[in-house]
Amino acid sequence: MTAAIAPIASNGPAAAKAAGPSATPASPLSSAMAKHRQELGTLATTLPFFAYTACFLLAPTVIVIVGAFQDRSGNFTLANFTLANFNKMFEANTIAAFGTSILVSLASSLIGAVVGALASYALVIGAKPNGLLRRMVSAISSVLAQFGGVMLAFAFIATIGINGIGTMLIKTLTGYTVNPNWLSSLPGLVTIYCYFQIPLMIIIFLPAVDSIRPQWREACESLGGNTFQYWTRVACPILAPRFISAFLLLFASAFSAYATAAALFSQRSILVPLMIQGAMRNELDPNQQGFAQVLAFAMIIVVAIVMLLSHAVEKRAGRWQ
Repeated sequence: MTAAIAPIASNGPAAAKAAGPSATPASPLSSAMAKHRQELGTLATTLPFFAYTACFLLAPTVIVIVGAFQDRSGNFTLANFTLANFNKMFEANTIAAFGTSILVSLASSLIGAVVGALASYALVIGAKPNGLLRRMVSAISSVLAQFGGVMLAFAFIATIGINGIGTMLIKTLTGYTVNPNWLSSLPGLVTIYCYFQIPLMIIIFLPAVDSIRPQWREACESLGGNTFQYWTRVACPILAPRFISAFLLLFASAFSAYATAAALFSQRSILVPLMIQGAMRNELDPNQQGFAQVLAFAMIIVVAIVMLLSHAVEKRAGRWQ
């Protein structure tokens, strides 16, 4: 009897009293201090990120926006506020540069989005989630998505340039001479951009394809649906927001690319970033500095609109996650 009652008695008030101060509940003051320390720890860990963002993203953006409305003296006050820097925005060469930048960005983004989406789907149905092929493609895509700039331009020049290895090999085997000016044309630039656009699309779109559940197709087939109905009424409506969002991100990436085009078009300002470069290096007309900041301000607006559209599409796609 005593052995049976002892466990019950150990849970009573006498046992709690005998347990000492360690069993007493924490006071409100100590709970508040623990919560305050947790908040300080969170702030300390996020402060470097906000500092980095302020120094390398917010500060340059503010400088560009303010500089777009500065007069020749460089002062920004209500008395010196001017719109004279925007006079060249509607000139033919400026409009042509924006049109060319948008065209190249749309073409490379569309090719990269379609090819990358098909590669992602083939990877999902043809490789195991943790298989060697899946890991290799993901790793290679992560590297190639960041491979750009002058290094990418040099790689293409050394491969299919005037005296490139591929050019010499094609001429030796087939007798065909590759156009030496092809890389310095818009189709050549779109091809080079696709080199990093396709891997970037694979990285972005692969999780979306992974989210398609096999049970949805089985449910469609059990209700009498065929493959066409499954893709048009189930899979595509789910993947479409992610595809559009990824396409917009590719567009922003291509629209803001600079170094690759600068290495190929050193003497022509056919793109907005190249026009900004030419205006910044112009030593004859001091007003070109303000015009360069106006062009940068216009690019910020375009990229901001694209990011807002991408966020809106991602918000709609979040309901399927």
